[in-house]
Amino acid sequence: EKYSNVSVKEKTDADFDFTRTSSATRVNPDYLIETVATDIPRLDYTNGTASILLEPQSTNSVLYSQEVDNAWWFKFNCTITPNTSISPDGTLNADTLTMTSGTSAVLYRTSRTAGSLSFFAKDISLGTATFKISVDGVGSASWDKNGLLTSVAGATATDGENYGNGWYRFTLNVTSGTVVNYGISNGTGTNSILVFGLQNEAGATYPTSYIPTTNSTITRAAETLNNAGNSDLINSTEGVLYAEINALADDLTNRTIALSDGTTSNTVRIQYLTVSNSIWATITNIGAGGNQAILQYTSSDITINSKVALKYKANDFSLFVNGIKVATDTSGVTFTSNTLNTFQFDRGNGAESFYGRCKTVAVFKEALSDTELACLTSTNNREIFLNY
Repeated sequence: EKYSNVSVKEKTDADFDFTRTSSATRVNPDYLIETVATDIPRLDYTNGTASILLEPQSTNSVLYSQEVDNAWWFKFNCTITPNTSISPDGTLNADTLTMTSGTSAVLYRTSRTAGSLSFFAKDISLGTATFKISVDGVGSASWDKNGLLTSVAGATATDGENYGNGWYRFTLNVTSGTVVNYGISNGTGTNSILVFGLQNEAGATYPTSYIPTTNSTITRAAETLNNAGNSDLINSTEGVLYAEINALADDLTNRTIALSDGTTSNTVRIQYLTVSNSIWATITNIGAGGNQAILQYTSSDITINSKVALKYKANDFSLFVNGIKVATDTSGVTFTSNTLNTFQFDRGNGAESFYGRCKTVAVFKEALSDTELACLTSTNNREIFLNY
């Protein structure tokens, strides 16, 4: 795939404007990490199928993120042999960390700022020992060779993320304090592991896509996706806004997809909010008195893909999630003709950018029936909308 199907064409009103003022990485269809050039959107296959990946700005403050044999890294009770195996980016650049004594081996660095610490690792001869990320005086987490979380203290962590071929990405999120020492270790004995792609995102509460570094920190720019549509493509009096999405984390921030007039005065919005695991839908018409409908749903986990449809029509508003009508409102107005003219991955004025994964978006110019909406959002429905 690798963008071979992308060709230069005249922009239409159905196309989004995409910006990212830096390169970034994605997981490609071969499930390998690869770099994508500036201002090219990322079709990411981390979850097995393609999704547009939209992330906030983040910086990897770890130097030599995939060259841990470098002198910048301190080694204790271990040796590093460079370029011994194929890493998650498909090249021969993974390093072997081998213990040299019966006590815990550590690869570490000092004076990093608390945030999200992550690295990729693969078992060679770990046995019953564990991988571990630790932050002196703050917190730690350990995992077994199959990526399962075995312990966590003073921080948050989950099971390792499976990258295939025995590789996992392990993350420890530390939200307070200044890191004096942090590092990775591999238990006790004389075992070995493969390591690759170390990352420290200061102040972050969850890991973002891998940002490779050499002799300096690297920042990946934030992404925006907006300015699609016009008043001919969007029906202001009735319709449906549909999205198949998942959040990057339940991080209690506002992340929004909206039809609007380019402001927040007239909007049809689907959004993740500052309430844990909540999906909200709102119809706002300031000229008619403000919010005409507020529809709320609590998900078991917003990081899992959901199919969400918001129907708007005078006195007939409803929210469907994964085939089920979860909220309704039977009182309220919509908008006069030609009011809504843009589709954006934000709240309509550039704020509350949507950061997450999106498999599909669509706008319908008619308010669909409950049967149609249940079918549209059913988890068994495999139809893909290429545009609206």
